[in-house]
Amino acid sequence: MKNITGYKESLTQATPPAGVSVYLQSLWYDGKGDWDKAHSLVDSLEDKTACWVHAYLHRKEGDTWNADYWYRRAGKTRPSTSLQEEWEAIASALL
Repeated sequence: MKNITGYKESLTQATPPAGVSVYLQSLWYDGKGDWDKAHSLVDSLEDKTACWVHAYLHRKEGDTWNADYWYRRAGKTRPSTSLQEEWEAIASALL
């Protein structure tokens, strides 16, 4: 999986693309509407990339305080873009 177009097209499949990172798996499940599965994949991870995905998920959930905590842990700030734009930006950065 090398580009965002192919990654987004994979959302029509039953499982995430083979060989993608746990972070991209998390975003994939979120893209399929399974927030709980997406969250469970990154919830116990401590690295900055996991914190970035975790922050996005809490922003999507509407828990701004918690999202901001995770953005800080990721070394990021909460973006003013739409959730869809942020999802695409994270996925693109990780592909």
